[in-house]
Amino acid sequence: MFADVSGSTRLYETLGDEDANRIIGKVLAIMSRITEMYQGFVIKTIGDEIMCRFVNANECVRAAKEIQEEISSGIQGESIPIMVKVGLHFGPAILMEDGDVFGDAVNVASRMAGIAKGSQIITTQDTVGLLDADLQDMSRRFDKTNVKGKEEEIVVYQVVWEESDDVTRIEMSQDTEEDEVRYLCLDFRGEKNRIASNDKRTFVIGRGVQSDLLCPARLASRTHALIEFRRGKFHLLDQSSNGTFVKTDDGENIFLRRQELMLWGSGYIALGEEVSKEDPKDLIYYVCE
Repeated sequence: MFADVSGSTRLYETLGDEDANRIIGKVLAIMSRITEMYQGFVIKTIGDEIMCRFVNANECVRAAKEIQEEISSGIQGESIPIMVKVGLHFGPAILMEDGDVFGDAVNVASRMAGIAKGSQIITTQDTVGLLDADLQDMSRRFDKTNVKGKEEEIVVYQVVWEESDDVTRIEMSQDTEEDEVRYLCLDFRGEKNRIASNDKRTFVIGRGVQSDLLCPARLASRTHALIEFRRGKFHLLDQSSNGTFVKTDDGENIFLRRQELMLWGSGYIALGEEVSKEDPKDLIYYVCE
């Protein structure tokens, strides 16, 4: 399970480092305590995010539900409302001596966290199939997505933990394909990639050797960002620790951290640091065709 504070960048900008750090520290402490209550283990915290493992899917989802309930009721001693987003998936993983975990289940859980928005719990159809009846009743089919290394799309579910089911859900279409093939062109240090809308795959950007676009930028993560084509548009999904910056040619500046952005027009993508045209060697130039 991955859980992190939604909108933490704006929190730092609004409150300043000291107050934002204090609030995020309280949120991490709450999430850690609840994780341990449900037989979970905190693997690590990264900035405003916590990564955990659990003995079974039920304990994991019940912990996620209680985290959302407690955080939504307010942080003791603080007046600022905080939202967290949670992504999880149950499956086998490789446990290292230092307590870290690796493997397919970790990658899928991370992908679910990338889809989640504030106050959401996002998981997979396979995980929902392992849950008790009361938790299955709270789960709603939400979307479909591709994950690197998997041929078939994963069916995504949302656990609707709130009593009033007023959470916006994406209605799934039986046929989302469009006749017209669209392209996204990427240019990094003269290396050009042209992604077609009918490729039916997730395109990986990062400094890891498995990346489709290898970017050894100073602050890039091994798997830094993903590009997918969904519902007629190309989407950029940040998966990193340091975030992804986008500056469009029509003047918009966007920062993503575990969030996604529908790309339009053309512009620059920077991994882990702001777009600076004075030092363009680590910038990715994109054009939507």
